[in-house]
Amino acid sequence: MYKQFSSATRVDNLRRLKTERFDLAIVGGGINGAGVARDAASRGLKVALVEMQDYAEGTSSRSSKLIHGGIRYLENFEFDLVFEALSEREKLFHIAPTLVHPLRFVMPIFKSSRVGMFKMGLGMWFYDVLSLFRAPEMHERLSPSQTLSRLPMLQSQGLCGSYVYSDAYMDDDRLVIETLRSANQLGAVCVNHVKASGAIFDSKGEVRGLNCKEALTGESFKLSAKHIVSTVGPWTDELGHSFFEDWSDLMRPSKGVHLTFQKERVPLTQAIVMGAEKRIVFGIPRDDMVIIGTTDTDYTEDLEEVHTTSEDVEYLLGVANEYFPGANLTKKDIVASYAGVRPLVHDGSRSEGKTSREHIILSDSRNVTFVAGGKYTTYRLMSEQTVNAALDQFTPEDLALVGPSKTKVPLNKFISEESVRAAEAKVNDWASDFALSESLVRRLVTRHGAEAYEILLNYSARINDLRTDGERLWALEAHHALNNSMCLNLIDFYLRRTPLMLALKSHGLAYKELLLDVFSTELGWGGAERENQWRAVEHHIKHEMGWKLTNSH
Repeated sequence: MYKQFSSATRVDNLRRLKTERFDLAIVGGGINGAGVARDAASRGLKVALVEMQDYAEGTSSRSSKLIHGGIRYLENFEFDLVFEALSEREKLFHIAPTLVHPLRFVMPIFKSSRVGMFKMGLGMWFYDVLSLFRAPEMHERLSPSQTLSRLPMLQSQGLCGSYVYSDAYMDDDRLVIETLRSANQLGAVCVNHVKASGAIFDSKGEVRGLNCKEALTGESFKLSAKHIVSTVGPWTDELGHSFFEDWSDLMRPSKGVHLTFQKERVPLTQAIVMGAEKRIVFGIPRDDMVIIGTTDTDYTEDLEEVHTTSEDVEYLLGVANEYFPGANLTKKDIVASYAGVRPLVHDGSRSEGKTSREHIILSDSRNVTFVAGGKYTTYRLMSEQTVNAALDQFTPEDLALVGPSKTKVPLNKFISEESVRAAEAKVNDWASDFALSESLVRRLVTRHGAEAYEILLNYSARINDLRTDGERLWALEAHHALNNSMCLNLIDFYLRRTPLMLALKSHGLAYKELLLDVFSTELGWGGAERENQWRAVEHHIKHEMGWKLTNSH
C-alpha cells in the first residue's frame, strides 16, 4: 500500500516532530531539501524536514522548468559543471519519466551574434561529447532556409543558420512533491508551514535541535536531532545569522522573471535559445503554454516580496519581438508571469550572469551542514554529497547502521518506464471502464503515469455530476493533491500542484466554486475560510501580476 501524504499525514508528522529525536533535521522544502530527505531516508537514517511555507514555494517552483547541461557554461570553461549536469539529466529521465521530458532546442545564429556558426559548432560537439553521446538526439546544423522551416516566425534578416540540440523540460514544483512523497515512503517525516526560528545548543556549543513555529496555529515547539542540514537556498544567509553570531554572508541572490503565453500567439513546437544582451533567454513550449524567460539581475530586497515589474516585462517582450518581429507581442498577450530568486553563491564575478552555478557544501563544526548554489538539474547528486558531508560528523557507532545512497531508482512505482508504458497502453480501456473521455484519461496518464488508475479508482465517483472534461480533470487533480501532496491551501493548488495559474488565460478562476467545494469538503472549511482562501488567490494575482492589471485595463 502506497502511503498517503495528506493533511492527516501532516498532523501525525507534527506530533512526531515534537516527541521524537531524529538523525537529520532538514530546514527547507525545496528541491534540495526534498532530495536530501530522500537520500538520507534511503540510507536508513531517521529524517525530519520542515518548510516554512508550502513545499517548493520559493525558488523551486519559479525556475525556467528545464533540466539541462547549460550550454552557455561552456563559454566560461565550466566543463565539469556541464558534464555533471548532463550525467544527472540522464538519470532524471530514468527516475522521473512523467516529470522530465526530452525537448529539442533551436539556437539561431545571426551575423550580429556574439558567437558565430563555427565556434558554436565546436560547442555543440563538446556538448554531445560531455553527454557521452547519450542525449536523446545528437545536434544538427541547419541552413537559414532549414531554420525558417522549423521557426517560420523567426527574424530572417542576417540569419546565418542555427544549431539544434537536445535537453529537457520538467514540472519543477511537482518534481519536489514527488521527491518528498518518495522520502515519505522511506520513512522521512516532512511538514510544511513550519518555520525553524533558531538553533538549540548543547553544553559544548553544538547544535542539537531547532526552535520551530507552526504557521497555522502559531504554536512553538522544539525539534531534536543529531545533525542539522540547511537547504534554504536564497535564505541561507538569513538562516546562518539566526544560528550563529559569526556567520559570514555567502549568497549573491539573482532575480529571474518568466512570462507565459498561449501557444496560438507564440506557436513553438521546439524550444528556442535567444541570445540577449546580458544572458540567454529561452522560449519553451509546454502542454498548455509557452514560457519566455529569464531575466538575471542582482536582487537585494526582501526575498519573500520578489515579483515581476514593468521593466522586467518590457525587457523580455523586447527580446521576444526582436526574434519574432511578426508576432508583435504586447502586454495584453501575456497570460501570466512569475518571479523567483536564484541562490547563487558569491564568487567575486563582476556580473550576476557570470556568477557560477556551482554549489558549495559548508560543514560547520557546530553540527550544521549548509548546501547553497547549484543547478536544479544536479539536485540528486548535490543531495547525495550533502548527506555524505553530514555523515562525516557522525560517530562510528552511528555510521554502523547507515547504508549506501539509493536514489538512482524511480521516485515511485507508478512512474517507472515500464509502468508508464503499461499505463499508456491502457488509456482506452480505462476511459471505457470509468465512462470518461480518452483525452482526459491520457492527460492523467501523462501527468501521473500508472497512478492515473489509482486516481480514477479512488475519485471518479465524486465527479459524476460534473459536465465538462475541464471540470472533471481539475476536480480529480484536487482530490489527488489533497491526499497525496500535503496540499493545504487553494493557492498552493493553483500555483504548485497544477499549471492553472500560469497556463490558462482565465488563470483557472472559472473553477473557483468547484475547487472550493472540493477543498471545503476534504478540509472542513466554513464560509469564512472559503473567503480567506479565495482572497489569497486574488492577492497573488494582484501582487505578482500588478503590472498587467495596471497596464491592461
